[in-house]
Amino acid sequence: MKSMKAGQFSSLVTVQQRASGQDPAGQPLITWEKVASVWANIRHRSGLEAIKADADTSIVKASIRIRYRDGINAGMRVLHGATIYDIKAVLPDVAKKEHLDLICEVVNG
Repeated sequence: MKSMKAGQFSSLVTVQQRASGQDPAGQPLITWEKVASVWANIRHRSGLEAIKADADTSIVKASIRIRYRDGINAGMRVLHGATIYDIKAVLPDVAKKEHLDLICEVVNG
């Protein structure tokens, strides 16, 4: 059995989920709350230039591998420094439960 080496996870990231709240006027407010801080391996897969609303937009897709943990799902996000990665899909290592691959997208526009 081949185990994962700690050196493979060199980036400290924060996983967040949406939370509901209210602003001071009582209006609904969408916020983000921390689920966990974990070590990760971030791999950028591709870049795509697209035109959205007559503005150039850079779309970057990435795979972020973290150690296996329950409770991570699409719709959450990952923060790494100033970069926000939206989680589009979660691909677990079902057989060994050693890691999760988070398929993510960053949109800068």
